[in-house]
Amino acid sequence: MPVPGIESAAFIGWQQEVAELIDHIRQPGFPRRLAQVLGRLVHCDTMLVAVFREQERPIVLFSESEDERSPAMQRYLSEAYMLDPVFNAVGRGIRPGVQRLSDIAPDCFEQSDYYRNCYREFNLCDEVDLFVYPEPGTAFTVSIGRGPELGSVTRAERQALQALFPIVEALVKQFWLVHSASYLRQPRAGGPLARALDSFGCGVLTAREQQIAGLVLRGFSTDAIAAELHISTGTVKVHRRNMHARFNTSTQSELFARFLDHLATLAPL
Repeated sequence: MPVPGIESAAFIGWQQEVAELIDHIRQPGFPRRLAQVLGRLVHCDTMLVAVFREQERPIVLFSESEDERSPAMQRYLSEAYMLDPVFNAVGRGIRPGVQRLSDIAPDCFEQSDYYRNCYREFNLCDEVDLFVYPEPGTAFTVSIGRGPELGSVTRAERQALQALFPIVEALVKQFWLVHSASYLRQPRAGGPLARALDSFGCGVLTAREQQIAGLVLRGFSTDAIAAELHISTGTVKVHRRNMHARFNTSTQSELFARFLDHLATLAPL
């Protein structure tokens, strides 16, 4: 049966690729092999295979990027991941499947501190992400990025990924059964990030201001915060003014710096 977005000959080739992936399930090189196969299906400039678990730093299983050791990537792995729409989508319990980053990012993503100081450095114009949950609390993600030269991922390419996602999901789950222990650290109760998010501004901000601070950090606009919390935009503006006054800040960057200082008191970065 034809798969949307894949020509007959290409689909036959992908069947052969799947057979090779099955052979790699018990091998540590499976993430690299998976990235290579997906890269032939959807041409890309960057590919990142990572695991997000319990509000901890992402575990990179494979990265296909010329800038793997760039300052932007290093900043992402040390702190900026906390503002990554993929990380936050996992935290919100996004369903397994294929998503465009533009569909899961907050409305003011391109004005966010994360975009301006980190994501923009990757020079991507489009990104598609695959979300697989091999076990509760663990998200296995594949981020496929395209720069201006390749242009946006086409509808046909997204349909192809969606059609083949159940196969990818099944293979990832089998790989994780065998190799999860090789990647996972000893779990920490709640994780320092979760504790930091819960306690940021405690004793300084009201409960509502704490909620709004978290959304501002993630790049939500005033209108989006109002919709998320079911309050008026005027109320959000009042809370934002009060929040910045209490912290002596005026921008998202300054607020994020405050948050990092708070996180450092709970666990070193």
